[in-house]
Amino acid sequence: MILNSRQKQFLKAQAHSLNPVVMLGDNGLSEAVIKEIDNSIEHHELIKIKLNAGETRKEQAQQAADAVNACLVATVGRIAILFRQKKQDSRFILPR
Repeated sequence: MILNSRQKQFLKAQAHSLNPVVMLGDNGLSEAVIKEIDNSIEHHELIKIKLNAGETRKEQAQQAADAVNACLVATVGRIAILFRQKKQDSRFILPR
């Protein structure tokens, strides 16, 4: 799924009040972390994750999104916003 700028802006606004549900540790993207991200995004559709400190934050965020087949909406500092829409009964109706 590819998001356009209006859809990303909408999702960023929806994620503003959310707290990070997964925090990456020193091990980075381990199998346990990927499984937790997948479970969280399956339930919530839109989640925030807290990334490791370092210069590779955007790469970490993109790897996490690719690992769970989600879209990377944005990265702000050490926080990444991921979105994966459910096939049925989605909470979010994206603008065109």
